[in-house]
This record gives sequence, C-alpha cells and structure tokens, in this order.
Amino acid sequence: MPEHTDHFFIESAQRTIALESQAVSALGNSLGAPFAAACRVILETTGRVVVTGMGKSGHIAGKIAATLASTGTPAFFVHPAEASHGDMGMITRSDCVIALSNSGGTNEILTLLPLIKRLDVPLISMTGDENSDLAQASTVHLLAAVDTEACPLNLAPTSSTTAALVMGDALAIAILEARGFTAEEFAFSHPGGTLGKRLLLRVADVMQRADEVPIVTPDATLAEALFVITKKGLGMTTIADKDGKLLGVFTDGDLRRAVEDRTDLQSTPLSEVMTSGARVVGEDLLAAEAISMMERHQISTLVVVDETQRIEGVVTLLALLKAGIS
Repeated sequence: MPEHTDHFFIESAQRTIALESQAVSALGNSLGAPFAAACRVILETTGRVVVTGMGKSGHIAGKIAATLASTGTPAFFVHPAEASHGDMGMITRSDCVIALSNSGGTNEILTLLPLIKRLDVPLISMTGDENSDLAQASTVHLLAAVDTEACPLNLAPTSSTTAALVMGDALAIAILEARGFTAEEFAFSHPGGTLGKRLLLRVADVMQRADEVPIVTPDATLAEALFVITKKGLGMTTIADKDGKLLGVFTDGDLRRAVEDRTDLQSTPLSEVMTSGARVVGEDLLAAEAISMMERHQISTLVVVDETQRIEGVVTLLALLKAGIS
C-alpha cells in the first residue's frame, strides 16, 4: 500500500463533505406538495409509524424511527426480511409505513407491498427513482435522488443515505412543530440522560426542607447565627420574621466581613449586617434554571419561597451538581 500525505486524506474528506452537502442542498430545493402530504399522513395516523429498509437504507430507517419516537410520534423499525417471516404481524390497520430504498426495487420490500395493500395502511416511500415499483405503489412518494455518491466508484451508499437521513429528520421536525411538541415532552422520552435531568428535575426535587433549613430571627446575634450555620452545614442561614417570611440571608462571606470589621459577634444583631433582597426561587422552577441563576449571580445558595415569601427551603449548588445538573 503506497504512503499517502495528510493532504491526501484531508482532500478526500473535503470532497466527500462537499458532495454530500450538494446532495442535501438539492434535496431542500426539491421539496414540494408530496412532503406536506407525507406529514399529513403521519399526523393522521392513530397507530404507529412503521419504518423499514434493507441494508444501508435499513440503518437509516432505524434512525428515522428512533427520531420520530423521541419527538412525539410513536414509531419503530421493522426489518423487511423478518417481516416476511412473521414480523408483518407487528403492523396493524391503524399504522402507516415508511419504506426506504434508493433504487425503489429492493426485493425484500417489494415482497411486502401486497400485504401492506391488504392491510390498507398508507405507504410513504423514500427512493431515488420516482418511476420505481416502490414509488409507484406508494400513497405518497418522497424523491431523495442524488446525482452521484460520494464514493469515487459511485457505488457505496453515501450521498444517497445522507439525503434519506436528512429527509427523515425533516419529516420528524416538521411533525414535531405541527404537534407543538415541548421540551418537557422530549425529556419524558429521555429520562435517563443528562438532557432529561435538565428538563425534568425541579427545585422541589433537590432542595432542603423543614429542619434542614437554617432559619434565625433578625434580633439573633452573630454568634447565634454562626451556631446555626455550623449546625446546618449549608454555609448560610436565612433570616425570617415571626410569620416565617424571608427578610434576608447571612452567609459565610458576610461573617468573614464582620470579623474583618471587628464586629462584636456576641452583641450585634443580624438585622444590622444581614443581606436583604436575597435571590429567591419557587419550588417549581427547573433545576437547570436554578443553577443558571447561581452562575449568573455568582452565588451558591438560593432560598425557596412560596407566593407570600414564606421560606419553604433552600437549594444549593452542591445539591444540583450531585443531582447531575451542570
């Protein structure tokens, strides 16, 4: 095998990216009424979207099914060869089918056409040949043709699979927007990941409550506040009136400043040195928003209050980080 320079590999990659970019650009310019019709078919489907394809098209079909499912459209992939040996039973009369085949003549998919017709379910095809058997048999046909594959032999599916993938993404996003799919709904489909935590976890899930919350009155001395701060271990204490409404906070930083100013810890009331107008949040706030607020104001604690400013708890930066919010 001959030795090749770095330039050889980089130039090859740039050529591949350019060819696939051109294919995607051409795809966008060719969209029309059939794309809108495909969206309506999917939106009107009361069952699931069954996506199928063979070989490389099958891999793309699997990704399209996964994207649809994670964005509010129940969908799954069925291997066309397995469908001929029992898996057709996975398709019901309330479903619709999306079939991918660049040639439009894949035998394993064509074999399924009479069965799909018998079920009387809508068939959306995605091919590179609008005159192919699959395209002609479809309820809606989406043309994903490319001038040439990125493969220099024009054989390996590259530009064509990229075009099909992008077409699938375009379908999923158009339907997502039509449904008014929300970030919270997306997180519901991704509860185990970091994204799910950021979108589902709320302040109420991670805050300290009741006896864990440091609270003192404004007439308490600095020494008394120091005792509460040390006992609760949050690096601060809240100051509340007799009704439990927040008046301010006193933190480790405030204590250091008081010591530097030689303030008498035994006699000075908190009302003279506390920080009024503390940053507060409600317990329904997303945890991700709470950590963003802390970073923005360079603080490590937020006081959780109700609509009357009564103290309900405290949420710390450490608790949010431990919960996986970053």
